[in-house]
Amino acid sequence: MAALAQLDWQAWLSIAVVVGAFLLFATGRGAPDLITSAGLTVLLVCGVLTPSEALAGFANPGMLTVAVLYVVVTGLTETGAVDWIGQTLLGRPHSPTHARWRLMAPSAALSAVLNNTPLVAILIPAVQDWAKRYRLEPSRLMIPLSYATIAGGTCSLIGTSTNLVVDGLYRTHTGTGLGLFEPAWIGLPVVVVVLSMLLLFGNRLLPHRPPAETDFADVRQYTAEMLVPAGSPLAGKGVEEAGLRQLPGLFLIEIERDGQIMPAVSSQELLRAGDRLVFAGIVDSVMDLQRLRGLIPATDQVFKIGGPRQDRCFVEAVLSDSGPIIGQSVREGRFRSRYDAAIIAVARNGERIRRKIGDIELKPGDTLLLECRPGFVGQQRNARDFLLVSQIGNRRPVRHERAPLALGIVAGMIATVTLGWLSMLEAALIATGLLLATRCTDARTARGAPDWQVLVVIACSFGVASALEKTGAAGALAGGLIGLAQGDPWGSLALVFLATALLTAMATNNVAAVLVFPIAMAVAEAVHANPLPFVFTVMVAASASFATPIGYQTNLMVFNVGGYRFSDFLRAGVPITLAVGLVTVGLVPLIWPF
Repeated sequence: MAALAQLDWQAWLSIAVVVGAFLLFATGRGAPDLITSAGLTVLLVCGVLTPSEALAGFANPGMLTVAVLYVVVTGLTETGAVDWIGQTLLGRPHSPTHARWRLMAPSAALSAVLNNTPLVAILIPAVQDWAKRYRLEPSRLMIPLSYATIAGGTCSLIGTSTNLVVDGLYRTHTGTGLGLFEPAWIGLPVVVVVLSMLLLFGNRLLPHRPPAETDFADVRQYTAEMLVPAGSPLAGKGVEEAGLRQLPGLFLIEIERDGQIMPAVSSQELLRAGDRLVFAGIVDSVMDLQRLRGLIPATDQVFKIGGPRQDRCFVEAVLSDSGPIIGQSVREGRFRSRYDAAIIAVARNGERIRRKIGDIELKPGDTLLLECRPGFVGQQRNARDFLLVSQIGNRRPVRHERAPLALGIVAGMIATVTLGWLSMLEAALIATGLLLATRCTDARTARGAPDWQVLVVIACSFGVASALEKTGAAGALAGGLIGLAQGDPWGSLALVFLATALLTAMATNNVAAVLVFPIAMAVAEAVHANPLPFVFTVMVAASASFATPIGYQTNLMVFNVGGYRFSDFLRAGVPITLAVGLVTVGLVPLIWPF
């Protein structure tokens, strides 16, 4: 502990900033981006960091990579490829525990051969849609997604950047490197521990936070018609298998087939090309129908509006009593020709309208769900024909025909990184350019894609971590802790894990690995032990960042999506980190003897 006594005021201020931030995180007082920004500001104003050092995180390749990956993901969401990923990879769960298994097993396996940061970026929207369809709580899925990919990443050098950092340090120190899958000897037991704990104790460790849903009976019900076109992947599937029973707040009223009406449709009824499906439901679920691969709006008016569908938007419009089409059917009023917009659903005082869209006689107060050009809102907002006109978020029709192209571009991005041809940032930038050039996404969507709160936290965390490193506080904390072992190899190994895990929680995984690695090598030399047990312990401990959201990028990426608090990570992550530590310290010396 002598090293701690020699620290100057700047080092103690850096430690105080980190501790204060942790307390604020834990008590939920303030948003994470504001807390980290305030901490970084204190260090900058007090002269601990220069402006270039404080702001270096905003130019860090890791932070920029996450920002660009948000844009890459829009290429998958805007083409409907996310739906294909969800159906193919995740399947249909039978229970919340089974859902966690269906999510974690493939995520861990994929992260062993793919970098876990882009993998989580791709899976987040797929898991969101999957959770909504099967009425699962995102708060019980997003932490398992992050933890499974973190654990899977420990199985190879390319699974996480931390492993590559440690391997690079080991090569510099000894002149020899580690095998690509050599970490799997300890990585696989880590995966087993993490997945087992989340499966067995997930109900206790994970927060119970159901998404806010509106009672179906108390909201307006839209009537919408969809068509199963020729060549649809849904043809030949049962209604339930096609996912048409899982959308919350949506009811399949009937199927019209060859002029015959089939009411009270069975969940096992097989769909056929040409079937016209009539639904009633809340607006969100009706919107999800429009994005579902294998269904198209039953009205051909949608395809008569000028311009590509991806340039359109969805709008809600309430009819006034002075509109020229009141008292006429949609078809008689020539709505599409008059307004250059197509009606895809109609809501009327909570009633279920049992008519085709074109045959519905419009009345004052009817709420229409429209597909139209963005200019419709500005043109009709003050018109007498409508009482209210509003765009529904940023949702737009999906171009399913471009899904294979988007998947191919993303697969190429991952392949070039895996083969070592390009860095993750370079590959992501090229993929973004290709997705924009091929119109799998557009500039407007790309600009709004990044989660700026997450990016600010990541960038500021790098600055705070550099203060711990620059002032010697991190090295002194790690060295003082490891010094408690008093020359015992097993004790030293356990304290190496503890020191690395604590630094990872306070700073970031790569910073922790860089700081502890030379200390671990010195300890191995001091106790006359093989350095490999210490190398792999640092590798696992730096990656095993389960206890806080700021320790690992994937934790931050799921933080807002899952609706988490800082304490949620402490409750789930601390026991898992301790279990991983026990397994690592217990097995590593057996695999690589002292």
